Amino acid sequence: MAISVLDVRDTFAPSHVRAPQRPALTVVPAAPTASSPVTTRRPPLAVLAAGAIGILQAVGLMATALTGIDNALKTPLRPEGWMVAVGLLVLAGWIVLCAGTGAALIDGAGRTMLVNLAYGEIALIALVAVVATATPLFAGLPAGIPLPLLVLMALAVPVGKLLLAGSPSATAWVAQGPRTRERRPDPVAAHRLLATVTLGVIGLGLAAVAVLAPVQAGDAGPGMTASDAVFHG
Repeated sequence: MAISVLDVRDTFAPSHVRAPQRPALTVVPAAPTASSPVTTRRPPLAVLAAGAIGILQAVGLMATALTGIDNALKTPLRPEGWMVAVGLLVLAGWIVLCAGTGAALIDGAGRTMLVNLAYGEIALIALVAVVATATPLFAGLPAGIPLPLLVLMALAVPVGKLLLAGSPSATAWVAQGPRTRERRPDPVAAHRLLATVTLGVIGLGLAAVAVLAPVQAGDAGPGMTASDAVFHG
């Protein structure tokens, strides 16, 4: 039984106990370590150089094929039709592989095909050098270039691709995987009314030019419009 005002208050009123407030926890991001992967958005210089070599090699092979096919057909030892077809098919595949492997390395999809293609090119150059030395099949080199110098010049392309694709920066770039493409909204869908109005204005302008512009040449005669020229033609 309460014997004072203080006892009555403590009896009927709930006691309020203030719990000690804890400081809020602040999460601090961990600092990147040497073992954690670092995402790079731009390809390294070695990757760009190796990819550019592959693409330029494809362009050079295509230009050489277009300019040298006539000389190959006009030689005394004219090849058969199936041999020309097989040669063009192999050359087309080589061109596609050169450009495709270079683009794949720049995109970060992989470098295995580029390396294997470079090894194949080295083997092909070695085979051609042996055949040119043992037989007079490749007699009369362009501009009188010695065969060893020509072989070294040809080996510079695949060896350069191997060195660049095997660099640490290229290996790390490929290990990150292909680059993610950011999806952008379609501007036509976002501004459909503006696109429709622009297309209508362009159509009206072309129609006005076709109807009102005078024709200065042809059988229609001077001073006649394009529509008259079409009608009389």
